[in-house]
Amino acid sequence: MEKLCYTDQAAVQRDHWWYVGRRRLLRDLLATHARGQRGRALDVGCGVGANTALALAHTASVVAMDDSAAALRLARDAIADRRCCWVSGDATQLPFVDQQFELVLALDVLEHIDDDGMATREIHRVLRPGGLVCIFVPALRALWGMQDRISHHRRRYSARELRRLIASAGFDIERLTFFNCALLPPIALARWAMRLYTPRTLQTENEVGGPVANAVCRAIFGLETRLLRHLDLPIGVSLACLARRR
Repeated sequence: MEKLCYTDQAAVQRDHWWYVGRRRLLRDLLATHARGQRGRALDVGCGVGANTALALAHTASVVAMDDSAAALRLARDAIADRRCCWVSGDATQLPFVDQQFELVLALDVLEHIDDDGMATREIHRVLRPGGLVCIFVPALRALWGMQDRISHHRRRYSARELRRLIASAGFDIERLTFFNCALLPPIALARWAMRLYTPRTLQTENEVGGPVANAVCRAIFGLETRLLRHLDLPIGVSLACLARRR
């Protein structure tokens, strides 16, 4: 990922509609699926630590890992909690012994990795039997755009591709759903339009829109996360998967 992406995330993660909505969804999913799990958690590809604090609410301690020293510095600055430690590592060769964690987060990580199958098998290896993994990935190849390029994404996933990937690593899938459905049409139109013309001054998609657009998108995404408490969505900008190690 470009260093610009990390500094951009650190600057906007508190208020930008995408990060706020994603944290709300993660909080709901963990409240339902990670209830009673008080062991150790691993946040693979923790980035600037936006979601690490949520893992702390459900486990006794968290290991936050990333392969970027710049991201880990920003994450440490954001979270001052003795229950959290910071590790540099490769998702395809996790520097941990077998069956060490009860919860693993891999949030918008697998799309960055050439061998996503190896990374998924590594997550399976470090989870204890019955342990939970929560995975978010970008969905739909047709939505490929500027943010994918500057984030060094390798792919976007279909629901079938993600299901096959997780099941083949030895997990039992508890839930797999699209999210960010309501905003799919405007996001698709914006991305397709930027294929024809992208302003030279635009560095990331987080700069698109303004305070009013951010507030509207935040409200729409917030309503959708409430809906996701009760049902799965058939299409969306992203996919979420909850699965357990057998």
